Amino acid sequence: NVPNTEVCENAHHSSGRFCFQSSRTLGEITSLQISSVGQLPRHFSAWNIQIIRSFRTSPSFQALPVPFLWIIVKPFQKLFAIILGRSIRKWWKALPDDKRELFKASARKNKWKILFGVSSLGVLFVMFYFTHLEETPITGRARLLAFGREHCRELSQLEYTMWMEEFKSKMLPETDARYRVVESVVSHLSESNKDIPQFSALEWVIHVVDEPDVNAFVLPNGQVFVFTGLLHAVSDIHQLSFILGHEIAHVVLEHAAEKASLVHLLDFLSLIFLTMIWAICPRDSLAVVGQWIQTKLQEFMFNRPYSRTLEAEADKVGLQFAAKACVDVRASSVFWQQMELAETIQGQPKLPEWLSTHPSHENRVEHLDRLIPEALKIRESCNCPSLSGPDPRLIFRLNMQHLLESSKDQETPNSTEQDLSKSKRDFPLT
Repeated sequence: NVPNTEVCENAHHSSGRFCFQSSRTLGEITSLQISSVGQLPRHFSAWNIQIIRSFRTSPSFQALPVPFLWIIVKPFQKLFAIILGRSIRKWWKALPDDKRELFKASARKNKWKILFGVSSLGVLFVMFYFTHLEETPITGRARLLAFGREHCRELSQLEYTMWMEEFKSKMLPETDARYRVVESVVSHLSESNKDIPQFSALEWVIHVVDEPDVNAFVLPNGQVFVFTGLLHAVSDIHQLSFILGHEIAHVVLEHAAEKASLVHLLDFLSLIFLTMIWAICPRDSLAVVGQWIQTKLQEFMFNRPYSRTLEAEADKVGLQFAAKACVDVRASSVFWQQMELAETIQGQPKLPEWLSTHPSHENRVEHLDRLIPEALKIRESCNCPSLSGPDPRLIFRLNMQHLLESSKDQETPNSTEQDLSKSKRDFPLT
């Protein structure tokens, strides 16, 4: 029941690049009490670390952006497949030996008809897939899109009502300085990217929630939710701009409808395998194990890798949005270094990336560092002011070195030194 950060829109967008400058500069926005680029915030001192939960640019659990009818029927589909498979198994066991042989002989005799029937279903499936392929806005990636924006808007409105009810006592007023910071960033991003139809088609409504979670999400109807824990975790306005650009990119790229389409397709195929598992396995206990294995294979071989792909795409497009808004895009990778440092100091276990729906912090930093040169060219093509001062990634590296030296001077346990040493990186100078 945690919200969708992705989008439900089907419009196409050409790859042409246009730049619009906001009437407000980033300098005016940064006057609202946010520290300078690349410097560690106060809560990142070696001895007084504020506990920060793992930041997720998309929620851990998401409400499926699919038609209401499918949501209601989906649980019964799996139950029907189990009952059908179990009934086939019991029917086969109850057959006398002579009738089993007759059935096998009939199947061998009509094997070509059976093969033709199965092949016809396969052809229909392939036709459905290729007739529902569309092009992703901006990136031009081909993807399956079987659900329209109407379904997503209906569910996003329902989801919006649910979140407003839950957070009604925790919403910051519009006069709060933290609210004004978020509003300024979103407004600046929107004005700078108004050439993108999917961006300008929505009215972005801001909600700042007084919660310690390091989180933000955007509903498909343009409702932006930012938690104050995120505002405490970022070091500067540039990091916040990139994060909100990432969330808005999910909406612009129609990721919610895309993910729902993939889930629907995989669920349909899984029903066939589920029926076969319950029909073939000799006992219910083995069928339950087989069903669990099938579920896990689908999760780790398709669902989670696909989710990580969408996250990487949102990072790329979000970085472009930030570049067109004249943001210092070099600060984007620094945020994920800070998150990695915080988790290391807190002693949080480092899980393999394949277990997560999001890329690891380390891979995310490397991916952004590869994208930053292109984003800087976009920024330059939009006639943005030249970046002054050193690369914020270099500043972070120097701060890390200073932190390590301070740790050694105060006889920090060896285990902590080793963990912090892993966070050291060599970043290219810009």
